[in-house]
Amino acid sequence: MRRVERWARDPGLTVRMMIVLAGLALLYLFFLSALIWSGVDTATVLVIAVLLALFQFVFSDRLALASVGARILKPGEMPRLQEMVERVAALAGVPRVRVGIIETPVPNAFAIGKRLSSSTVVVTRGLLELLNEEELEAVIAHEIAHVRNRDVLVMTIAGFFVVVAQLVFRFFLWGAGGGSDRRRGNAIALAFVVSLLVWIIGQLLLLALSRYREFVADRMAGIVTGRPLALASALWKIDGRVKRIPRRDLREVEELAAFFIIPPISRESLASLLSTHPPVEERVRRLEQLQRQLEGVR
Repeated sequence: MRRVERWARDPGLTVRMMIVLAGLALLYLFFLSALIWSGVDTATVLVIAVLLALFQFVFSDRLALASVGARILKPGEMPRLQEMVERVAALAGVPRVRVGIIETPVPNAFAIGKRLSSSTVVVTRGLLELLNEEELEAVIAHEIAHVRNRDVLVMTIAGFFVVVAQLVFRFFLWGAGGGSDRRRGNAIALAFVVSLLVWIIGQLLLLALSRYREFVADRMAGIVTGRPLALASALWKIDGRVKRIPRRDLREVEELAAFFIIPPISRESLASLLSTHPPVEERVRRLEQLQRQLEGVR
């Protein structure tokens, strides 16, 4: 195993992520300008959104763990798993993280936590039964990469004004923004349409950002372990098994689909059309390319 090196960063992915973030910034600037021009009580909307964001920041980790029935391992429980997580975290420059487990046959893993000092890596019983040690280590490295890159915090901040747009849209949808003055009514209608557009476009940009960050986590995991093909093998195994899992089992963990290494989304779900993750085939192709790069510097 080896520490993450500077050249592990993919300049192309970095540029694409910066373009998406710039697009979000411009979109949000346009959104705020439209709200102010329309006469909407922007201050009230922002205060409500900030309060919701603070609630999410403080309680989201606990709520997420509880929603999927995750249990935090006690010291000394499943020592090999905890030692593996601790070792990978140290190599990635992350303080020791908590380890959780979900008693479900769905093979998957995810990481949560907005700060390096208070993060949790969660694996399922199905994952432990499916993967060999090298593959499991690679999956854990992928999740540790999300922690190291503060992806949960980045996505929370990037999605703040999408939440605001959703609030404004629903505010008018429920009829709370009506008015008798024609000019006022036109301004309100504009705010309604703009909020809807910002909500939709913002969500699409966030999905793109999420997919790029999955590529980054894959690459970092390959560098940390020195075995990109182990992660590629794990992805194939998880994807193949998830496709055969009954829908009732998938629904148990579908709420946190965006956080998992492979989204456990039933194939009849609309969410499968707007994925937070890139196709497995593309992820494997990039990992194979990384393997060739690593072999070239040995």
